[in-house]
Amino acid sequence: MLGYVIRRILYTLPSLFCILVACFLLTRLSGDPVDLFLPIDASEEARQAFREQNGLDRPVVEQFFVFTERVMRGDFGNSLRFQEPAVDLLVERLPATLELALATLALSVIIGIPAGIASAYFRNSPLDFTVRGVTAFGQAVPTFYWGILSIIIFSVWLRWLPSTGSGTIWHLILPATTLASTMLALVTRVMRSTLLETIRQDYVRTARAKGLGEMAVLLHHAVRNALIPVVTIVALQFGVLMGGVIVTETVFAWPGVGRLAIQAIYARDYPVVQAVVFFFAVIFVLSNLAADLIHAVLDPRVRLR
Repeated sequence: MLGYVIRRILYTLPSLFCILVACFLLTRLSGDPVDLFLPIDASEEARQAFREQNGLDRPVVEQFFVFTERVMRGDFGNSLRFQEPAVDLLVERLPATLELALATLALSVIIGIPAGIASAYFRNSPLDFTVRGVTAFGQAVPTFYWGILSIIIFSVWLRWLPSTGSGTIWHLILPATTLASTMLALVTRVMRSTLLETIRQDYVRTARAKGLGEMAVLLHHAVRNALIPVVTIVALQFGVLMGGVIVTETVFAWPGVGRLAIQAIYARDYPVVQAVVFFFAVIFVLSNLAADLIHAVLDPRVRLR
């Protein structure tokens, strides 16, 4: 397995290099940060000094090689806005993002798996139609719409929950449920479809023929095997989830990495944007690797090559 992990990491290096190139070039298409950070009437000497201080006076190719060399050392440079290392700003905001992502993951698994099992077990019942309708609606509605709608209902009308900020579990409820809407629907639908396929397998019919109770057959034979693709999907979705926090954190003013990315984009803060984009790319790559490994561990038919 160690050899497989090493090969997979080596395979991802070209992708990570392409991401480095993309985020380096695209951030420079947003405009000159000098126009944003210095007054309109700033002298040419002041503008040139700002460029020299931040390495913006060098040729683009040289800037890229300097940028790549620093990234290899874990240094994305100093934020143009906060005058602090970009990595330090990212690390400072990371706990809030992880808190939101893990709460979303927990909601999706704790609610989605039982809902999918119930929907499959009571197939074509009113419960099944309700679960399928809710999950289809959850996947169709954009996250930002859920966020705004939940703020209007639970914060403005009912005044039950705070709409912005962090610090308590009450601040976490609305962002976590909003971000979980799409992932919860996906987990429920995958659990339902895989369980319906599993209960038609020969080993499930054999277990029934041996006289086992329906719940024993369902939980100990069907559900255990149906969980394999669900766990894989959850691992894959964690990388997508970390990228999806940008919209949710912006809507709820959650002080995480996603909100930091939006602020950095508006401010043309190249080092911070590059650090956040590269961080999300690494998380996505690692979540894909984790999904492959988890699938291989849970399913002995899979061989790592």
